[in-house]
Amino acid sequence: MGAASTRLDVALVQQGFYPSRQRAQAAIRAGLVSVNGRVVTRPSFPVTAADRLEAAGDPIGYVSRGGLKLAAALDRFGVSPAGRVCLDVGASTGGFTQVLLERGARRVYAVDVGRGQLHPDLARDPRVVSLEETDVRTLAALPGEPPDLVTCDVSFISLTLVLPHLLRLAPGAEQILLVKPQFEVGRAGVGKGGIVRDPRLREEAVARVLAAATALGLVSGGVMPSPILGGDGNQEFLLYLRPGASPAGADPACRPAGVVAPSDHVDNKL
Repeated sequence: MGAASTRLDVALVQQGFYPSRQRAQAAIRAGLVSVNGRVVTRPSFPVTAADRLEAAGDPIGYVSRGGLKLAAALDRFGVSPAGRVCLDVGASTGGFTQVLLERGARRVYAVDVGRGQLHPDLARDPRVVSLEETDVRTLAALPGEPPDLVTCDVSFISLTLVLPHLLRLAPGAEQILLVKPQFEVGRAGVGKGGIVRDPRLREEAVARVLAAATALGLVSGGVMPSPILGGDGNQEFLLYLRPGASPAGADPACRPAGVVAPSDHVDNKL
């Protein structure tokens, strides 16, 4: 009977090469990992205890790939977390939280429905208030001063259902949201492998979230495509919102080609 095997990404985490499977998978796909001297680019590649694993580096620099997404958005939209109180919804491992801290956030409320996911280094940081096993929709209040910057990366729920609660907890805050089309377009719009391949449907996903934000009195400061695909291969978008009474202050120059604002759509396409 052959030796028991495990996935390469799992083995890399177990042997301490990377802190999470996300990081390990990114390194594998980047060609940074070899098995017995041969580069392997498939995270599910089976390995045994007898195999020699080597890693040439870490392509991310953050505890999760999410850090790359938020860092790009902060740069693109000119938003600085320095000295600010932030609310990070869907914190998970803490990619967004890490970026906020590295850029000078004074405090970060890290909210997630899961438990034990936040990277230990972040959980120990005195600036982080970890709110585990917490659904933002049922969170009555935050245990301290209100945030003036919100970041959000949630799955398996439409942002249109989350937005009212972000506004309730942080009524005067700027917001940067990660829009995941597969959770906005409905089952009919999601293809094989959970991928939204139709560019028009992706545009409508963004427009739907923008319309919900506008209805709540928020102003669009811009939309940009994520610099990397989601873990499942979907093209995601980062939406920047500001408090305001009308969409007049929106900056259409921040919209990439192919991403439209609600006003560009006729009602029956939203």
